[in-house]
Amino acid sequence: MSKIRVLIVDDSAYSRQTIKKMLESDSHIEVAGVSADGIEAMAKTLRSKPDVITLDIEMPEMDGFSFLRWLMQNRPTPVIIVSSYSDSKTVFKALEFGAADFVAKPSRIPSAEFGKVEKELIKKVKGVKDFRLDKLSKNLALLEKQFIQREQLSESPQAVAALAIGSSTGGPAALRILLTNLPSDFSACTVISQHMPKGFTESFAERLNGISKVYVKEAKDGDELERGKVLICPGGAHMSFIKKGDRILTSLKEPKSTDKYIPSVDTMMASIAEIFGSKAMGVVLTGMGNDGKTGMLEIKKRGGYTIVESEESAVVFGMPSEVIKAGAADRILPIANIPAEIIKAVKGSKKSEG
Repeated sequence: MSKIRVLIVDDSAYSRQTIKKMLESDSHIEVAGVSADGIEAMAKTLRSKPDVITLDIEMPEMDGFSFLRWLMQNRPTPVIIVSSYSDSKTVFKALEFGAADFVAKPSRIPSAEFGKVEKELIKKVKGVKDFRLDKLSKNLALLEKQFIQREQLSESPQAVAALAIGSSTGGPAALRILLTNLPSDFSACTVISQHMPKGFTESFAERLNGISKVYVKEAKDGDELERGKVLICPGGAHMSFIKKGDRILTSLKEPKSTDKYIPSVDTMMASIAEIFGSKAMGVVLTGMGNDGKTGMLEIKKRGGYTIVESEESAVVFGMPSEVIKAGAADRILPIANIPAEIIKAVKGSKKSEG
């Protein structure tokens, strides 16, 4: 198997050296070069033709956004943004410019934390080799306009009271398409686990809230699930739910060091399935790995309704594919069709009524 060739673009000599050391610790990755700014990166991209590029945003001469625009027009290549927590708002702008994913920037941190960053970076570099930039471009084009596919897509089994959505690589764009097409009178409570580092989900929730008709916020421990409200699990935590009388409250827990996916889609979905039973709905969008498979099986086992994003639009088909192979997907739809199917399910269109 040929090695994944990576170009590192960062104006910090410390960051370049640290990222290089991290990547070279894996025998399947080769550092094809390093660049201190976008102009140098342009030349090295054309010369070395890397498989993946790690990119800093704030750089002299030519910043990350300018380089990203040039790259997507001249030599589309999967890009992983390497950014500090303070740059979280710019990260989501970069994702809209075509970046595949992002990781927290390595800093002079304790070795245990350093190891986590190294593991995450290597996992994402390996994962984005399957990233479909052509599909991302089509999905980003959908963000230019609001739409709802009006045609009847199917008959859903029962009125949905709780919607649980899981996503990973490519998820921010897919979630924007989904949430911005839900109406202001959307009546289900909605929870989301998007694989994302600690420190970024608050800005992500604020960004989605600013462009959606539904209310979106980062979940806090003890937040109540309410109709029309969307709670996004904080990065670096797992989210489940507890019932107290007539109220259902969010419970956030620290992950174990052995946990593979953080936040865990499986944990969130299994908890929703236990509480809502046949009135639960699970949706798995783009992403690598198999997080969500067990959760979707649990929702389906309890009579709930499940949808996965189809290969037609998923920029990484790993997570949806695993759910399909497990027999846990009631519907397989492109992202453009999913909002209407969710809305219909929440309104309770039933076969017996049709």
